[in-house]
Amino acid sequence: MARSVAWDGERNPGSQPRKAESMTTSTPIAGDLVASGQAAASTTGGERADLLAMLAKQRHFLRFTTRGLTDEQAGERTTVSELCLGGLIKHVTAVEEGWVNFILDGPTAMSDFADMTEDDFARRADEFRLLPGETLAGVLDGYAEVARRTDELVASLPDLNAAHPLPKAPWFPPGEQWSARRVMLHIMAETAQHAGHADIIRESIDGAKSMG
Repeated sequence: MARSVAWDGERNPGSQPRKAESMTTSTPIAGDLVASGQAAASTTGGERADLLAMLAKQRHFLRFTTRGLTDEQAGERTTVSELCLGGLIKHVTAVEEGWVNFILDGPTAMSDFADMTEDDFARRADEFRLLPGETLAGVLDGYAEVARRTDELVASLPDLNAAHPLPKAPWFPPGEQWSARRVMLHIMAETAQHAGHADIIRESIDGAKSMG
């Protein structure tokens, strides 16, 4: 199934800020991905080490926005957006996993946009929500597992220049190909973008900020 950037929909202006926590981006987080990313980078040289270290940093900023939250808070819509922190973690996990599958299997790992069904779109919408029975700890564990797989793949790929044609979708130019390197840069950009969204959502919950 093809992945893309979030579609904003109807939004809820409800929540009032609570007292902010006193934490910095150096505060340890259980299950944080920075250490695993740095470890992978330390055993990998050159460009691959740079890619892994920068992706680990963006993952850390995203995870950092969930520090100390309950499951209820992680599923809360705190801005005019439909987005919530637990849903953002789920979405970024799905995006990273899908693009890593693309590196391995090419366009067959993703459906062409025209072939997507109502069920596909419903599943995609659920990526942005913390559903009944899901927990923040559970989605963070899932993210960590996907990250480990990505890091291992980048460290072991024979060639970052190996490319596949993209699936057919309105947001991809016809006939364009992406290399493994380009895919990794896309995952990095997607993670950084949603870390920014998450920072705003977290500040709206209790005033806590990632920086400043």
